[in-house]
Amino acid sequence: MQQRLSSPASEIGPAYDVIVVGSGYGGGVAASRLSRAGLRVCVIERGKEVPTGSFPSRLPELRRELQIHGGKMRSGSSTGLFDFRLGADIHVLIGCGLGGGSLINAAVGLRPDARVFADTAWPDELRHDGLLDVGYARANAMLRPTRYAKASELTKYRALAAASTGLGQAPVAAPVVVSFEPVVNPVGVAQPACTLCGDCCSGCNVGAKNTVALTYLPDAKAHGARIFTELTVSHLAKELSHWRVYFAPTEEKDAKLRHVDAKTVVLAGGTLGSTEILLRSRERGLPLSDCLGEHFSANGDIIAFALGAEGRVNGIGVGYPPKFVGDAVGACVSGQIEIVDGNRLDHSMTIQEGVLPSALAPLLPVFFIAGGRLLGAAQSLIKGVYQGPLSHLHTFFVVSHDDATGRIRLKGGRAQVEWPNVAEQPVYARIDAALSKAAEAVGARYIKSPLAMTVTGTKPATAHPLGGCGMGADGSQGVVNHKCQVFDGSLSDSVHQGLYVCDGAVIPRSIGVNPLLTITALAERAMILLARDRNLGFDDVPVLAHAS
Repeated sequence: MQQRLSSPASEIGPAYDVIVVGSGYGGGVAASRLSRAGLRVCVIERGKEVPTGSFPSRLPELRRELQIHGGKMRSGSSTGLFDFRLGADIHVLIGCGLGGGSLINAAVGLRPDARVFADTAWPDELRHDGLLDVGYARANAMLRPTRYAKASELTKYRALAAASTGLGQAPVAAPVVVSFEPVVNPVGVAQPACTLCGDCCSGCNVGAKNTVALTYLPDAKAHGARIFTELTVSHLAKELSHWRVYFAPTEEKDAKLRHVDAKTVVLAGGTLGSTEILLRSRERGLPLSDCLGEHFSANGDIIAFALGAEGRVNGIGVGYPPKFVGDAVGACVSGQIEIVDGNRLDHSMTIQEGVLPSALAPLLPVFFIAGGRLLGAAQSLIKGVYQGPLSHLHTFFVVSHDDATGRIRLKGGRAQVEWPNVAEQPVYARIDAALSKAAEAVGARYIKSPLAMTVTGTKPATAHPLGGCGMGADGSQGVVNHKCQVFDGSLSDSVHQGLYVCDGAVIPRSIGVNPLLTITALAERAMILLARDRNLGFDDVPVLAHAS
């Protein structure tokens, strides 16, 4: 039985040395490193703890884990794993749970093209001091991205290879933060081998995915951190000698706010979450940069499909225990086509073969009937998605570059992305053209939006929201500095002592790859600098080494 990491909310104390708000990659790093430094750390997470084996595996369970917010629309539990924000211009999917987005992402661990960090959007120190490399090294050591050795033998990889002939670029195995062999990981947690079931994006019930909940957070707890779930932070206030963080139970509407104090606060609630907390704090008088909420990026994201392919794709998860016995599906992403434009970074893109979770399988024929896309949908209902026409369904995840000109604003007290004409961003036309060629190469029909008949419509959607608290040289150019310290609202480089943002919100532009490794590396770098500034010490030696 997996040991629970969280404690009852009733046990939260009045004050700690550090409060970490959020428990994704940035929050996990902060909690682990600062607790290793001997500080009393409190982690506050709005979602619930989901032990391995408890992730949704069937449609009714998946529906219970879906929360939707958009305008006046509100449905689902406030602690649902899948938090879908419907916007007037663009939709955003974020994770909600102990471990944040790591619980439901595709687990791809990539470092961006070096030209991304050559951009002057980043502070000079970050681009030149070499600590980012240290951050990536530490992130790699903990999360352990691995390329599956037999990826080229998987049916969906071979299907991607066939599609790649239309693009003139063969696929390569994708590095994913998944354990393909049984292992006791660097924090002493035993993880079984991946069963290649494909259900990474609905939560790994095997325990093979190297999530924050199986890496950084157990390490934090082992070093004394206290972790509390199902508590949502409203805002924070600066007192004479400390910070005061206001929170309430996530599921209790209009609950009376409580507070907890600390000299240091690390906001790590994700791009929307951290930006929202700071926007609400500014409304209550906390001086912050005018750049707050600016430079939102969707990371050039698109999820699209191709159907009717000549060959079988095998791109629908079977779950664990498996619902269907056949060829191994593989991790959610096993292969990718890397299209690198040496002259125009923004024209580069990475096309990955994806897997739709097994819990969605019963809905897939309905999606395609609704859009009038699949004449053989009735046949799929009879044969099932694993043998009928939908077994030939390609799912493509694409990451590229947009111009990061979206804005996050408060509407009804919640973060809302405003990005007029975002659908006309050139990146989407480039991706459409590439995927159309890939689909044509295998005799398939490119389907950009099978959900057009639903509430999502045809608007762009992203699972990689970035920005809103972007880095800058000073308060006139960003919300945080290269150390992730929050500027104090002046146009200078002065900061609020003890206030940090460590998540995707600090990334000031698109990065063209799945961002998990970069978010982790930036947080690792920030903690190294915090320790230097405070004359603290912590190591990153694996727990196993201590035991030997």
